[in-house]
Amino acid sequence: MGEHDTVLAVHNLEVVYSDVIPALRGVSLEVPSGTIVALLGANGAGKTTLMRAITGLLPVHHGRITKGTIEVEDSSVLGEHPAALIRRGVVQVMEGRRIFAELTISENLRLGAIARRTTRDVHDTFDQVLELFPVLRGREGDRAGHLSGGEQQMLAMGQALMAKPSLLLLDEPSLGLSPVNARQIRDLIVRINRSGTGVLLVEQNAHMALSIADHAYVLEAGKVVKDGTAAELAEDRDVREFYLGIGDRGRRSFRDVKSYRRKKRWSA
Repeated sequence: MGEHDTVLAVHNLEVVYSDVIPALRGVSLEVPSGTIVALLGANGAGKTTLMRAITGLLPVHHGRITKGTIEVEDSSVLGEHPAALIRRGVVQVMEGRRIFAELTISENLRLGAIARRTTRDVHDTFDQVLELFPVLRGREGDRAGHLSGGEQQMLAMGQALMAKPSLLLLDEPSLGLSPVNARQIRDLIVRINRSGTGVLLVEQNAHMALSIADHAYVLEAGKVVKDGTAAELAEDRDVREFYLGIGDRGRRSFRDVKSYRRKKRWSA
C-alpha cells in the first residue's frame, strides 16, 4: 500500500466554538491510503467542523480543539497553519464551488499550485488536470464566472489537484448540481482516487457517496454513531431509512424523521 498505510487518522477529537459550544464529541476516523471514505450526516452534525479541524481553519471560525489527535501519514498536524497542511498534501474543495469568478480558468488552476515549493513540474500537473477535465481544455482564457455550475465544480477540484494532494477533502461536491453533473463528479472522484489520492468525501447525497466509497461513517450531533464498509452501511436498516429514504413504509424524507428516534435506535 506504500510507505504509509493510513493517510489520515483522527482520534477522540473534541472541538468547541467560542470556548463554550461543543461541536465534536470524541470523533475518531481513518482514511487508509488510496481509499475513498464517506462522511454522512444531517446539517449541524459536525461534518464541516471536522473538515475545518483537519485543514487548520478552526481558528478562523472561533473554534478550538480541546482534546484528541489528527495525524497525516503518521505525523501530528495539530496546530499547523493551513498553508503548511497544503504542502503536506492535505487539500480541501470547500462547499459552494469557491473559485475566483473574475479570473480565468488558467489563473484559477495555477493558484492551486501556489504552495508548492518547486515549480518545475507545475506545467506537467496543469496538463494532467486538463486531461482529467477535458471540458476545460481550450477554454483556459475564459473567465471562471462564465462556467456552468458543474464546470465550476470541476474547476474547483482541478485547482485542488494542482497542489498534488495525497488527501483530498471534498465538501458536498454534488450540492446544487443536476443529476447528470452529479454523476460526472462522482466518476471524476473515482478517477482521482484511482490515481492514488485518498479522498474524504462529505456528502448529503448518500446514494452517490456509498456507491463509490470503501468505508463510511455516520456523524450525529458531533459523534460517530455508525461506521463500516460502504456496502454494509448501504444495507443497514437505519441508514437506508434516514439517508437513502427507504424504510419499512417505503420511501420517506429524512427531514420527517425525529432526531430522538435516530439517537434512540443508534444508541441501543
